[in-house]
Amino acid sequence: MPRPTPKPSKRTTPTNPQPEVVSPLWLVKAIAATVIAALVCGYLTLCLLFYQGQWQLVLHPIRTSAAPTSIAGIPYELIHFGPDESATPQLTGWWIPSSPGARYAHATILFLPGADGSLADSIPTLANLHNLGLNVFAFDYRGYGQSAATRPGQQNMSHDVDSAWQYLTTSRALPAQQIIPYGTGVGASLATRLATDHNTIPALILDSPRADLLELARRDSRARLLPVRLLFHENFPLAAPLSALKTPKLLLTRAASPDKSFRTAADPKLTVELPSASDALYHQSVARFLDQYLPPAPTSQLVPSPAPAH
Repeated sequence: MPRPTPKPSKRTTPTNPQPEVVSPLWLVKAIAATVIAALVCGYLTLCLLFYQGQWQLVLHPIRTSAAPTSIAGIPYELIHFGPDESATPQLTGWWIPSSPGARYAHATILFLPGADGSLADSIPTLANLHNLGLNVFAFDYRGYGQSAATRPGQQNMSHDVDSAWQYLTTSRALPAQQIIPYGTGVGASLATRLATDHNTIPALILDSPRADLLELARRDSRARLLPVRLLFHENFPLAAPLSALKTPKLLLTRAASPDKSFRTAADPKLTVELPSASDALYHQSVARFLDQYLPPAPTSQLVPSPAPAH
């Protein structure tokens, strides 16, 4: 039986595949997404840099290599205190003792300077306080003067104030009832916080405060495009804590319009506007305040009067 003849197979002619076409709209979207991602990353990086370096907007420390020979001719003692974990002192201060038999020899001013310069800029004020008959202890925060070269900031400076308080009450064994914090500039905020934490402090002196610094940071041209209110933490609050603090306060202003924190400060308070050249009014105001609110010297600290001559 004959075999069937196989049918010839049909071959299909291969066709060239069409190249895949990329939509121009997709390209535009991809480029736009890449640019947006880069901008977001850049903006977040800028926010991080601002968060880490914001202290430079409000704090302007100056380092010094040598201590003065005297405080306006007044002898003093150079103090190194505030040891770290390695027992190395981090803070440098000046102990300016009152003259023997001075009017307020039983009291000590804990002087907290402002944000600019170093403690050397406060020498005229320290001399005035000493001339009133007070002991004065003043120091540079870390990052300032001769203290440790650490980046300053509200948290570090608050810790430094606590170290100074501990030095006076522990190392020098001074009663808390005889220590008066005196804050100027951002030191006013730090002094107020200290008085809030220690209700045994008898009185508080604030001189030309510079605190509640959020608005100052927001006005800086370097921060106009950033969410400063969310990122800013070097605020040095004053108005709110001062409005609740019942410790007697002497509020010194050198401007015609007192700081808003002075207007809302809780009683008892004494607000004094000082002219530019006002040493006499300054001495009078501080002495009047101390006479009213400073506890008298304990009997053990009184120096007996000399016996009358016969």
